[in-house]
Amino acid sequence: MAFDARPKLTRENLRDLPPLCTDGAWGTELMKLGGTPAEMRDFWNVSAPEKVLQVARSYVEAGSKIILTNTFSSNRIVLEGHGAADRVAELNRAGAEISRRAAEGKAYVFASVGPTGKMVAAGELAPEAVEEVYAEQAAALAAGGADALCLETFADIEEARAGLRGCLKACGLPVGVSFTFDSGKNKDRTMMGNTLEQAYAMARDGGASFVGANCGLGIESYVPLAQRFVACGRELPIWIKGNAGKPEAGPDGKTVYRATPEVYARAARPLFEQGVRFMGGCCGSTPAHISAMAGALAGCLK
Repeated sequence: MAFDARPKLTRENLRDLPPLCTDGAWGTELMKLGGTPAEMRDFWNVSAPEKVLQVARSYVEAGSKIILTNTFSSNRIVLEGHGAADRVAELNRAGAEISRRAAEGKAYVFASVGPTGKMVAAGELAPEAVEEVYAEQAAALAAGGADALCLETFADIEEARAGLRGCLKACGLPVGVSFTFDSGKNKDRTMMGNTLEQAYAMARDGGASFVGANCGLGIESYVPLAQRFVACGRELPIWIKGNAGKPEAGPDGKTVYRATPEVYARAARPLFEQGVRFMGGCCGSTPAHISAMAGALAGCLK
């Protein structure tokens, strides 16, 4: 039976979804389509929507059952730095609509919500202000047709906590939180020193519908961390999206990621066996990486 992503997701039934392959990197894929390295490609949701749609469709065609949106930096704080604080609703709604077009009932759309770049734990931004920022973004993403929201690549647990509150208040969609663990002796803490056990507890107690990790580490390095996540409890499904290895400087000065699609295929079974519900790629991963992982995951489910 073909996968059908049309049934409406709720904060209750999201936990009933089977293990699914998500998408891969958006930033590195969009960079292949032009523009300068410093260009914020969230603006392409309006100025070059066909390029954004191309990336989204490439992941659906590769076998992704969950795709994100090109809205990682589309919160008011980040947009202020680009003179575009008044474009939050426009960019987020357009980003969600593009991914919805690409999904065509074959994949769910989990809208990407990234950090503000300000550390709440360090007093750079008040929690109440963070709530307002993310409530504004969440409302626009919901209006654009997102099925769920994913607060991703967070290093500050206090910012994530406030962001989760804001998203939950602004819409009725399921909201998950994904942290980046790339610090500490064992690379199992966020940049701010938060442990994954603390991250799990915050997400569970804060009303999140899933929790996990992305970026920072290669996909294979997240296998032992996934085991620790699962050991925290069975209340929340686990989300893992690892990089295609460590970023390296190529001969032309551009950043390259050397992990092959086969690395993602090999990671699928141990992640599945650890109980990870949603798995995919982050920086450097491509539709080829996701196709390999989706195929391997399908084999696990037989």
